[in-house]
Amino acid sequence: MDITILWLLLILGLILLLLSFKKLPVYHSLFIFFITAYLSTFIGVIVVEKGMLKYPVRFLSQYFDSSILYENLLLPVICIYFYQTTYNSSYISWIIQCIVYTTFLTIIEILFERYTDLIHYYTWTWVHTFLGTFLFIIIVRILIQLINKKMT
Repeated sequence: MDITILWLLLILGLILLLLSFKKLPVYHSLFIFFITAYLSTFIGVIVVEKGMLKYPVRFLSQYFDSSILYENLLLPVICIYFYQTTYNSSYISWIIQCIVYTTFLTIIEILFERYTDLIHYYTWTWVHTFLGTFLFIIIVRILIQLINKKMT
């Protein structure tokens, strides 16, 4: 069942990625995607190697201990949509929307941790997920905004 969930998430992530190219110029979406994947990979490896959590069932498990599906597809796609929905928003709107996105991701992770073998917490908790994801999404959003200002 767990591998089926991973395949469904992969398909959903790819569909959402393709749909994300319709709203922004493709290079914006790709830039956000690759920056997020790059940064999240470092954090994911550190968290797993420190033994804070484990992904017992994952894609390419013989090569990666972390969740490459989440770090390299799903989170980057979420960051693209966050950027799109906050493109002309105030900073307060960023915070509110980020809380919504982060709450959704945290609830999904809690359900996966409790009812599947996709993730197991050791010293990690849902609070770490919420705060870490919130800060990560906001930092990526600020970074992209700064880069875009420098390029224009």
